[in-house]
Amino acid sequence: MNRRLLQKIAKDEGVSFEEFFENYRAGKIAVLKSNKSGRKAVAVGKGLRVKVNANIGLSPMASSIKSEIEKLRVCEKYGADTVMDLSCGRNFRRVLKEVLVRAKIPVGTVPVYQVFSQYKNPSPDAFFEAIENQLEMGVDFITVHCGVTEKILSRILKKPRLGGVVSRGGGLILGWMKKTGFENPLFDQFGRLLKLAKKYSAVLSLGDGMRPGAISDANDYYQVAELKTLGKLFLEARASGVGVMIEGPGHIPIGQIKKVVDDEKKYCFGAPFYVLGPLVTDAAAGYDHITSAIGGALAGSYGADFLCYVTPAEHLGLPAIEDVKLGVIASRIAAHAADVSRGLPSALLQDKEISRHRANLNWRGMKKNLLFPEMIKEKHLKGEVCTMCGDFCPIEQTIKIVSGK
Repeated sequence: MNRRLLQKIAKDEGVSFEEFFENYRAGKIAVLKSNKSGRKAVAVGKGLRVKVNANIGLSPMASSIKSEIEKLRVCEKYGADTVMDLSCGRNFRRVLKEVLVRAKIPVGTVPVYQVFSQYKNPSPDAFFEAIENQLEMGVDFITVHCGVTEKILSRILKKPRLGGVVSRGGGLILGWMKKTGFENPLFDQFGRLLKLAKKYSAVLSLGDGMRPGAISDANDYYQVAELKTLGKLFLEARASGVGVMIEGPGHIPIGQIKKVVDDEKKYCFGAPFYVLGPLVTDAAAGYDHITSAIGGALAGSYGADFLCYVTPAEHLGLPAIEDVKLGVIASRIAAHAADVSRGLPSALLQDKEISRHRANLNWRGMKKNLLFPEMIKEKHLKGEVCTMCGDFCPIEQTIKIVSGK
């Protein structure tokens, strides 16, 4: 990776280059930027601001290319740091081409979706052909479910979970392994995968194909066994000079979130941790952007580095544009709350500036520092009082008391 680019990232993150570079070389920071990409670089990992990813993508049953591109625009408008195109079906390549051309932020994919969109019975080579195809197009990072192994398959056939397998990629690979009798090629030929990632300076996001989709399955054998496998693969990647992130669950009760983060940092040697949620209850379908924001804020405060958004449509269907907006907003709030909890200087300063301006009823000053400044309306800027208290505003009273008026 270009040293000048790394220096710029460190400066933007507000950390010393020496500290940044040490963590980068140790694999504790991954930089999302392919050598085929003209998009901005985003760093994920130790000592940095918690980042947010948003998923878009065409479904074989719903949506259109036009709506997915509009979702990309919304993701960027509301502050997602990255976007993943999870398109499936016949037009997946057309969507990805459009996303790669239009996106200003790093783009990720799950190439196994292309494999099973193209072939009913793919060969092991087809997995790597799809990966190289997408990396050649300029994808910055890819999710690869390398920890779904024959050992996992043989056990889950005998001892199934309550919630089953909820990872689309994990489920596709397990089904393929059962049908063909082959080991997962992404695990079996991991060295081949590393060569492709290094060729394109792409980051491998080692997917959690066995993440729990039910609170009852949290921290079970499958989740932890996969995590330990990914930790060993991380060491191989680091030795090869390939950037890696580790993906995590999933449905986890609040009391077990710290264990999840601690386990990842232990078994994966401090690799950046990329979590879906976690969702802290199974019971809030329709509002899972909230359950995931609760879990994401806690996970980030304990050391998770990257939050994958969850929308209100989770568990119900393909997210509409408004769902995408709400998902990004919820995850950005969670990420910022985590940054504040971790004592990140830039986050603490941002909150301090807002409080200072709020204490002076300075709406313009507040607007400059809010996560979502559009919430300050023209009526506020014109000096109208908040309608909550009106003439009984305690801030106005405080100003008068302090000034002696």
